[in-house]
Amino acid sequence: MESAQAAVEAAKVNTSFTHLVSPIDGIAGKALVQVGNLVNPASGTITTVSTLDPVKVDFAVGEQEYLSLTRGAGNDLAKVPLDLILADGSTYPHPGRFSFADRQVDQSTGAIQLTGLFPNPGNRLRPGQYGKVRAAIGTTVAALLIPQRAVTELQGAYQVAVVDSANKVAIRAVKLGDRVGTMSIVTDGLKPGERVVVEGVQKTQPGMQVNPKPFVEGS
Repeated sequence: MESAQAAVEAAKVNTSFTHLVSPIDGIAGKALVQVGNLVNPASGTITTVSTLDPVKVDFAVGEQEYLSLTRGAGNDLAKVPLDLILADGSTYPHPGRFSFADRQVDQSTGAIQLTGLFPNPGNRLRPGQYGKVRAAIGTTVAALLIPQRAVTELQGAYQVAVVDSANKVAIRAVKLGDRVGTMSIVTDGLKPGERVVVEGVQKTQPGMQVNPKPFVEGS
């Protein structure tokens, strides 16, 4: 009887090996083996399980951007809300928050790896998707913006072609602040109302007479 009972217990143990339990909650990927297949430690991965709510979004920022983030957040990145721009250009409706910053800046790229957490009800976001992360680190009142295409960089300095009231071109050195989409904030070198050349900047010369036309974004 004891021998038979031991055989029953051994059968229960062997049967338990046919059930695989994930150590985490989440969504399982495609099964790489099917019911009835013999598996063992050498069989490799059976399937992959990912926790999707919240979902982690990894992104890298430059050293200067990282300093701006920490300065605007008072060294507490978790206070800065994050927006996620999806691959189709739409903004994900649920804001995220910072979760993790790598311990060092990558010396080969000058960037540091950051991780954000975004709520993911319905598991809309999936691993491997591409997106852009946006964070508001401050507010500039009455900022002077010009299209980025109007700016020429020369040995680390920036300049723009300005058209005066007589429609003549002058080259002006400027200082730039942050970028806002396709626009750049000018902190010094331009005054409100001054006109800059956006199209054909490379063809302009100081003193050149031009026939300016209003610039239309997207043209």
